Amino acid sequence: MPRPATQRGIQSVEVGGRLLLALARQGAPMALKDLALGAGMAPAKAHPYLVSFGKLGLIEQDDVNGRYGLGPLALQLGLIALHQNDPLRLATAEIEGLASALGHTVAIAVWGEHGPVIVRVAEAPTAVHVAMRHGAVMSLTGTASGWAFAAHLPEAATRSLRPRSLARAKFAARTEEVRRHGIARAVDLAVVGVSAMAAPVFDARGQIVLALTTIGPTAAFDARWDGGVAQTLRGAAAALSQRLGSLPAAA
Repeated sequence: MPRPATQRGIQSVEVGGRLLLALARQGAPMALKDLALGAGMAPAKAHPYLVSFGKLGLIEQDDVNGRYGLGPLALQLGLIALHQNDPLRLATAEIEGLASALGHTVAIAVWGEHGPVIVRVAEAPTAVHVAMRHGAVMSLTGTASGWAFAAHLPEAATRSLRPRSLARAKFAARTEEVRRHGIARAVDLAVVGVSAMAAPVFDARGQIVLALTTIGPTAAFDARWDGGVAQTLRGAAAALSQRLGSLPAAA
């Protein structure tokens, strides 16, 4: 949540924090000059911050190559955050706002024994909406939710659910399209006149944990890959993934 403009912070903490952000973005130990560059400061300015962070255990320096990496306290904080941040709880808190922003029904789908299952639903705020039921199992290749999981789950997890008529090349092309755009879409696929989009949410291991799905009447649904619905849904999924510890590259 953005910090209210009236709140005052400690500038030196925020400046030093840029070094931690640079390490998190890199995902690997860094040399002082590269770390300082990533944080937008001179090495001479960065070094005192790194000394203090080292004393706290937030970073540690390799004795052999001199590179800086995240330390044991950073690991402990990360594990605590992962324990506190339940994906379903975090996503549930967001879907009412998403439904209001998009003007379409928004649901959360998780992977079940027989495919994606709808577990939370926020109805569209408008009179025109398309219903999704709690507990409904979605088709793997006939819905946006299904394609979102098909594109990001291991092949073994989805093999038994693929229709035999769907050729391997066609399936691979469709899943690659979903990965390339960062979102799945279904236009008049399962039901004529109904369209949907689904964006994957990833955990700290880079594995899909749920999909945010929005659905509405095709006539009023912006199904463009770069349209407003896609951009809003992708942004919400990326923000949730980041809160779950997923690196930006994975999300």
